[in-house]
Amino acid sequence: MATRRALLLIADIGGYTEYMQYHRSMLGHAEAATRRLLDKIVGAARDFDLIEIEGDAAFLSRDADGLDGTATLSAVTRAALAMHRAFHEQRRLIERNMCPCQSCTQTSALKLKFVAHVGDVATQTIKRRKKLVGVDVIYVHRLLKNPVPVPEYLLVTDDLFRDGGAASAELVVHEIAQDLEGIGPVQTFYVDVEDMTGPLPPPAQPSLLVRIGATFDMVGRGLPHVLPRRRARSLAAAG
Repeated sequence: MATRRALLLIADIGGYTEYMQYHRSMLGHAEAATRRLLDKIVGAARDFDLIEIEGDAAFLSRDADGLDGTATLSAVTRAALAMHRAFHEQRRLIERNMCPCQSCTQTSALKLKFVAHVGDVATQTIKRRKKLVGVDVIYVHRLLKNPVPVPEYLLVTDDLFRDGGAASAELVVHEIAQDLEGIGPVQTFYVDVEDMTGPLPPPAQPSLLVRIGATFDMVGRGLPHVLPRRRARSLAAAG
């Protein structure tokens, strides 16, 4: 199985489990909200290919052959900033639609964090679906369990950071040692996303037309989840 050098990036929605559990009474809208957020996240990472949606996370990759260390770290930071901006713009739009349910009005608890690594991968095809495999794929996923103390961050491996050169010198970086399951002790580095972007600007007030469109979009996306439950309750009552 041929291997290649790849830049691996995971964008993970923090607070997703609590959000889905707390708003389970309006699960259709909660699911629709996170699906819209993930769609915007993936769309913003223009230089990366989507490998898989993994629940509350998007696993992305791009070819690293021919890129030096500065270029790889710069590519990661550019993608993270673009995805972070798109995520929060969409989150605010969801909150400002005209649906009063808590799934729509309380998305502010959702955050976005990133982990990244550069390493060797192979492509495996199972039932026409392509997946990336290899130790480095496991490595980047293990990074999601970490002791980083801030809610929104970019965490990169030693391999990616040390080769970053001028790109890493421009960041306010914190070093953190970890012991990853199946990998062992590693050095990693994280940046608070707010240090990269500054505080989020005040939200723009969408027009009434935009709010109406966002409301119909949420209602439409939620219907496939609401109708089966109503049908099941009707059948139970009839029985």
